[in-house]
Amino acid sequence: MEIVRVDAGNLAVYLNLCQSYEGEFSAITGKKPDAKGLFALDTPIGGDVLGYLLYQAAAPVGLAAVRIKAALASFEVCEFYVVPSCRRQDLGKNFAQALFRRHAGAWEVKQISGAEHATAFWRRVIDDFTGGAYQEDSYRDAYWGQVVRQQFVSCEEGRPAV
Repeated sequence: MEIVRVDAGNLAVYLNLCQSYEGEFSAITGKKPDAKGLFALDTPIGGDVLGYLLYQAAAPVGLAAVRIKAALASFEVCEFYVVPSCRRQDLGKNFAQALFRRHAGAWEVKQISGAEHATAFWRRVIDDFTGGAYQEDSYRDAYWGQVVRQQFVSCEEGRPAV
């Protein structure tokens, strides 16, 4: 497993994987592709949003978009995807936890209504990372509508704050 930050040299790889991600969630979001067959992205890379690619055996198999909030002290997982053929191998868990360790601070992860599989995944990953030291709530997000949200803190040493 290798995690690479998205830059101008690999942005096309990230954008290609985003199409699979958007297509998979289109049953929940109701999004449709444009006239060129492409889905619009909800979270473009740049500014306060960092992109990451997950590689396995030199093949890109996942992506993440992380928003930096509150002057580098707070982070939000905006997008997260592992291709279906690579799931259930702990790649997603290891990818997510590596990002949590990379960025010390307060974290939040949200799942849209209808994405129960994603909620179950995030609960397992965050519970494992924090040893159960996280909060979860449900609220109405201005963009996504009703969401489930997990919040926790990751400290500098790469372990969750207790």
